[in-house]
Amino acid sequence: MRIYVLRHGETDLNKKHVMQGWLDEPLNENGRALAARAGRALGGIRFDACYSSPLRRAAETAAIILRESGNTIPVTTDERLREICFGELDGTVLPPETEARFFSDPRSLDPFPGGEHVEDVCRRTQAFLHELIRKDGVFLVSTHGCALRAMLNPLYADPSDFWQGRVPPNCAVTVIGRENGAPVILENDRILPIE
Repeated sequence: MRIYVLRHGETDLNKKHVMQGWLDEPLNENGRALAARAGRALGGIRFDACYSSPLRRAAETAAIILRESGNTIPVTTDERLREICFGELDGTVLPPETEARFFSDPRSLDPFPGGEHVEDVCRRTQAFLHELIRKDGVFLVSTHGCALRAMLNPLYADPSDFWQGRVPPNCAVTVIGRENGAPVILENDRILPIE
């Protein structure tokens, strides 16, 4: 079993540090180029299935990676892979104090007004991962920064550090394998080679 998990490519709102959450923002030109580069770098891998957040930036990233890597399987969307919902703050720049706490200790924040708490994201993304790791095969998973960290949190050496020192870079890949029957991170936030 191998699972290749990555954060979607760049969007214009990423560049502006706007919280996208459940906004359905498309990739920008650089985001598409990052996804294409990642796809070519993964060209020797034959995926048995591909799962993505239904949000356009993640699903488009997955489709580009599959095309560029020579895989012809469909992208299957799963609601559990959505980004955290910022509710009323979707589409905004977070207030400085909230932003500082979100990127240092998101568990200390109350749920976003009309949105989610980071533990909600942990529950749904980890439920997805628990189902997937029971399967044999090679899988591609395209999701979002907070959703990725939430899903993989129990696998990190220090789960108390939610962000693991940083937001995952756009199109950086984390590889999950199995050792002694348990899922383990084999590579973390691997930025694929620049062409």
